[in-house]
Amino acid sequence: MLLQGKTMIVTGGNSGIGEGIVLAAAAEGANIVIDYVAHPDETKEIIDKIHAAGGKAVGVKADVSRIVDVASMVDTAVSRFGRLDVLVNNAGMETRTSVLDTTEQQYDTVMAVNLKSAFFGTQLAAKQFIAQGGGGMIINISSVHEDWPMPGNTPYCVSKGGMRMLTRTAGVELGKHGIRIVNVGPGAVDTPINATTESDPAKLTALNAAIPLGRMAEPDEIAQTVVFLASDKARYLTATSIFVDGGIMQGSVGL
Repeated sequence: MLLQGKTMIVTGGNSGIGEGIVLAAAAEGANIVIDYVAHPDETKEIIDKIHAAGGKAVGVKADVSRIVDVASMVDTAVSRFGRLDVLVNNAGMETRTSVLDTTEQQYDTVMAVNLKSAFFGTQLAAKQFIAQGGGGMIINISSVHEDWPMPGNTPYCVSKGGMRMLTRTAGVELGKHGIRIVNVGPGAVDTPINATTESDPAKLTALNAAIPLGRMAEPDEIAQTVVFLASDKARYLTATSIFVDGGIMQGSVGL
């Protein structure tokens, strides 16, 4: 198993891409800490599924925009499993608002959930990695929109652009400690965040036509990339982004 004995925290781990990561990592032998802010019953169902398959998992209710809650996730990982090896900063949100109509509250909320959480998650995980020795891995679930503009979703793009530079700069700073940091940038993924598009046949057809592989990704396809990055097979990757987008960033109308 690729992650046998490693302990992994996954923020926002009880739905969508996060749930896919949790299940894929547990199947490869990782001890899992699932962070959630809502739907405790769904979290319990995921934990029960992991336990039934012989794995280990625990849930932690934590608001990742609060540093004290992020610290509690790290403390839980260490107290339950003895150490922390991988942090996956997956929790995220969007407002689908433009630069002209975004309110201060919307901006602050997106930045707190998407970028502040990743920044201080990186800081606290890195301090734990250094204290325990042996290095560690931080994986940020970013987006193609860390690099590719999405008009009408400006705060989200700004937060993911910040995550891009967090990964590059912190990756350089922390390399001497054996700590790796990589962004995973999904394109369109079949999760609740895209439910509106999926429910509109015309929008879904247009989206699929824009993706060279002709469809959205499944959460497990993002999760398998995360498993690879968390494993020793990716030990020379750091301070960079991996885009898992079906080619959408390279799409062209051919004019």
